[in-house]
Amino acid sequence: MTDHALALRPFRIDVADAVLADLKQRLAATRWPDAQVVGDWSQGVPLAWLQPLMAYWAQGYDWRAREKRLNRFDQFMTSIDGVDIHFIHQRSPHPQARPLLITHGWPGSVVEFDKVIEPLVDPVRFGGRAEDAFHVVCPSLPGFGFSGKPREAGWGVPRIAAAWARLMAGLGYPRYFAQGGDWGSAVTRAIGVGDADHCAGIHITLAMGVQPAIQGEPSAEERHALERMQYYKDWDSGYSTQQATRPQTLGYALADSPVGQAAWILEKFWAWTDCNGDPLSLLDRDELLDNVMLYWVTNSATSSARIYWESFGRRGARMGPVTVPVGVAVYPKEIVPPIRQWMASGFPDIRHFTKMDKGGHFAAFEQPDLYLRDVRACFAGFPLD
Repeated sequence: MTDHALALRPFRIDVADAVLADLKQRLAATRWPDAQVVGDWSQGVPLAWLQPLMAYWAQGYDWRAREKRLNRFDQFMTSIDGVDIHFIHQRSPHPQARPLLITHGWPGSVVEFDKVIEPLVDPVRFGGRAEDAFHVVCPSLPGFGFSGKPREAGWGVPRIAAAWARLMAGLGYPRYFAQGGDWGSAVTRAIGVGDADHCAGIHITLAMGVQPAIQGEPSAEERHALERMQYYKDWDSGYSTQQATRPQTLGYALADSPVGQAAWILEKFWAWTDCNGDPLSLLDRDELLDNVMLYWVTNSATSSARIYWESFGRRGARMGPVTVPVGVAVYPKEIVPPIRQWMASGFPDIRHFTKMDKGGHFAAFEQPDLYLRDVRACFAGFPLD
C-alpha cells in the first residue's frame, strides 16, 4: 500500500427488513395535523399534497427495486480522519477519461446524481463523445446517507474538503476536477482553495458565502438575485436557523416520524426547484422518496443537520480565494442565482459562466441534460495537467 492508498471495502445497499417493517408501521400510525388555512404552500407542505404521497410510500413504493437500481453503481466504504465515508466510484471504460469528484448537499444525497453518473462515465453509450468521459467519484457527506456520523465536533466544510482531497489521492488520482451544488458547492470551493496542487478546476451552481458587490444602479440580474436573497431571509431560511442552532432538538422529531422527515425535505423541493409549484411535475414519486429514504433508513436527520451548526456563526471558517480555474452554471430558480461580478474577489479565475433557461437548486436531479452539457463544456476547456 502506498502512502496515499486507502483501505477500501466494497459496499452494497442492503437495508434490513426490520427497518422497512418499522417504517410501514410508523407510516400507518401517523397522527396527522389539521390542514393549513390557506390554499397554497405559504404555511408549509399542504396536507392534501402530502397525504397521497405518504400513502404511496406506505403501500406502493418498492424500496427493494429502488435499492437494486442504486446498487448498479460500484460503491465502497473507507475510513478518513476517523469517519467511515461511503462513495460511488464508477470508472470509465475510456482510457482518456478524467477524474471528476461530485458532491451533493442538504437535503440531497447521492440520489441527486442517479441520472448523470452513467452518461458522465460512458458518454458514447448515450450518444456522446469518448473525449467527454470521466471517472466519477461521488461520496456521501459525513453524517449523510450511508457515510458514518462524526462523533466529535469540527466536521465543517474545510475538514470535509480535506477528507475529499485525501479520498481522491487514496484512489490514485493525482489530478482531478470537482463539481458540486448546495453544500457541495461550498466543499468544492474549499477544495479549490486548499487542494489547488491536485484539483485542476471546479464547477459550482451556488456561490455560497458571496456578498453583493453592487456598483451604481443594480442590473436586472442583480435585482433578481437581491429579491431572491430577501425572500430567502424572510420566508425560506427557518430550517437553516434551526439546524444551525439546535439540530439535536429538531432531530428528536425527525428521527421519530417518517412523515415529519419527508415533509422537512420535500418542502425544499417545492421551494428550490423549477417545478411550477408542484415537485411531482418535475420529479416522480419514486425519485423524491429515494432521496428521503437515504435520510430515513440511516437515521441521519440530526447528523446531516449538524453541517449547518458547524458552518455558520463563530464556527464557520472564512475561505481565501479559489486559485484554480472556475466554472459556474446559473439556474434561474436557484436559491440565489450567482452573479459573476459579485464572485470576482473569491473566484478570480472564472473561465466558464453559463446562464440556463430553466432549472433550480438540484441541477443534476432536475435537468440532467443541461447539467451534463455544461459540466462537459466547462471541463473540456480546463487543462488537467
